[in-house]
Amino acid sequence: MRQVVGRDDLLLVTLDTLRYDVAVELAEAGRLPNLGRYLPGGRWEKRHAPGSFTYASHQAMFAGFLPTPAAAGPHPRLFAARFEGSESTAGRTFVFDAPDLVSGLADAGYRTVCIGGVGFFNKRGALGSVLPGMFQESHWEPEFGVASPTSFESQVARAERVVAELPATQRLFLFVNVPSLHQPNWFHLPGATREAGDSRRTHAAALEYVDRHIGRLFAAAGSRRRCFTIVCSDHGTAYGDDGWTGHRLGHKSVWTVPYAHFFLEPGAPS
Repeated sequence: MRQVVGRDDLLLVTLDTLRYDVAVELAEAGRLPNLGRYLPGGRWEKRHAPGSFTYASHQAMFAGFLPTPAAAGPHPRLFAARFEGSESTAGRTFVFDAPDLVSGLADAGYRTVCIGGVGFFNKRGALGSVLPGMFQESHWEPEFGVASPTSFESQVARAERVVAELPATQRLFLFVNVPSLHQPNWFHLPGATREAGDSRRTHAAALEYVDRHIGRLFAAAGSRRRCFTIVCSDHGTAYGDDGWTGHRLGHKSVWTVPYAHFFLEPGAPS
């Protein structure tokens, strides 16, 4: 990352609330044709979330603590604040002196842009302004929110505009928080009803919806120069697993998340 930062653009996509098992099932079944072509080896990496709900997890990720590989460590990090005694900072880690990664990338010359999704990014109150407030530029509209059946395609359209308006020489760090997997997601499954509510099936349908549009996001992000891209979940959620429902709790369906990173080359298919 010491070579990547300053040379390439950067894209971080958090598929908010996406369960690891659902992501793996769809990838193995060929139901993620657009994401699947970029996943290393066609597979998601199994990792542990740095938090059990959106706010906590993103605070950690923006401090450089991305989801941790679900295997014995230590695991050198891609990004890390300069911190005495850090055991996960390695020679290839991009080390920043700012209090968060977003500011550290701004110090390195990046234009930092947030396209929000769930309520912690809606800027409608003080709490919803903390995370987007880290960025030089942030966007949120009701069409980007959890209640919108077209949330992700609306976010992608905004990302395309952001990229198109940026000077060619300006490096970009683009962050997109995708709300489609978060409840409510029942409207992504044909025939599902509000009364029946959300389920693993509607969660899976929401991921397929995201996959149908993510190629446009990748094409935009990789249109200017090579773009280092991270796609991951910030936490999962329970749908009655062992009697648990929701997240902000300690069940494996919440703490186990899918992760992938890869490079987008200019001319990536949409």
